[in-house]
Amino acid sequence: MPEALVRAQNADGGWGYVPGGPSWAEPTVYALLALATAGSEAEILRRGYAFLARLRRPDGGLAPGLAVEESTWVTALYLLLEQDTMDEAALEWVLRQTGRESTLLHRVRMKLLGVRDEYEAAPPGWPWYPGTAAWLVPTAVTLLALRKAVRRRPDPRVTERIRQGERFLLVRRCADGGWNHGASRALGFQSFSYPETTGLALLALAGGRPPDLKRSLATAERHLARCRSWEGIAWLDMGLRAHGRPPAALPDAPVRTVTDAALRVLAQSAAAGRNPLLALTP
Repeated sequence: MPEALVRAQNADGGWGYVPGGPSWAEPTVYALLALATAGSEAEILRRGYAFLARLRRPDGGLAPGLAVEESTWVTALYLLLEQDTMDEAALEWVLRQTGRESTLLHRVRMKLLGVRDEYEAAPPGWPWYPGTAAWLVPTAVTLLALRKAVRRRPDPRVTERIRQGERFLLVRRCADGGWNHGASRALGFQSFSYPETTGLALLALAGGRPPDLKRSLATAERHLARCRSWEGIAWLDMGLRAHGRPPAALPDAPVRTVTDAALRVLAQSAAAGRNPLLALTP
């Protein structure tokens, strides 16, 4: 599988969501994490980092692609990469971000409009784009990145945002114990959880001190038993392992995308005892 990732690298050093597609930050970061874990050649990694450097924006963040001007959540993904020194500008950008719904202006506006906010007292999470609502995936990825950052250099601001991120995930948990992409309920109705977001949330909560997660782990195991996507399988496998519940076996599924291939390598590495997404492993 690492060989397939090497072949999928574009001439500009990045990776697309599918082999041959235009390069984007998200598949590039996952490919670099996987290839670094697999011990790939330094030149392959250097070219990938060089592509990411072209995505740097003046505010310290990274854009998701060359044609995009604005920094986005992929800045947190970038912070997951092992580097010689902490990227302070990227870290500061991440710390400045918060979901629109947690700002005072938004809450006052909703009160004046008479709109009931089901998460009014919820802690802030992270959005896909600045100034928009917080969602599970950018919040969980940022939580993983901040855990690695605070391990390298303790910072009370980072510690506090980690605490808020953990609470955000727990507040957004669905009735079945898993997670979906956003709200656990909408307009008074309970939402269903999904495999990939449930696995990612469990991985992001590893290392903290959340309340009892037995129901969440049981839901993750049920999702895994019928999952047919490598993105879902990999996140569920890594999430369960991070909480001491390694699956006895994984279902079979085709590898369709670069992200699928990279996450499969990362899951295999986690099964061997090293998960580069976690700060708790040496």
